[in-house]
Amino acid sequence: MRIKAQGENRLCVFRTPRHIYAQVIGSSGSGVLASASTLDKEVRGKIKNGGNKEAAEVVGKMIAERAKKAGVTKVAFDRSGFKFHGRVKALADAAREQSIEF
Repeated sequence: MRIKAQGENRLCVFRTPRHIYAQVIGSSGSGVLASASTLDKEVRGKIKNGGNKEAAEVVGKMIAERAKKAGVTKVAFDRSGFKFHGRVKALADAAREQSIEF
């Protein structure tokens, strides 16, 4: 298990069978700098189902864009105990494509 370095923002992911959520949490842990989920109006217009890899990719791109607007380019990836495959991996890969560094 990797211990989070001091002063590092984290990209926290949570998933349910129907939706996926992502937040960029500040280094102090006290505030959310950016968030995106399959429940956002912008995302819902682009997807048919919130519980698949395509939806996770859209959320990954959206969280990366919002994180860059907040001035975040480097994050620690917090998968909240979920295995790194499927939708969690799709979200991470989409965020990396948008030049968010893990």
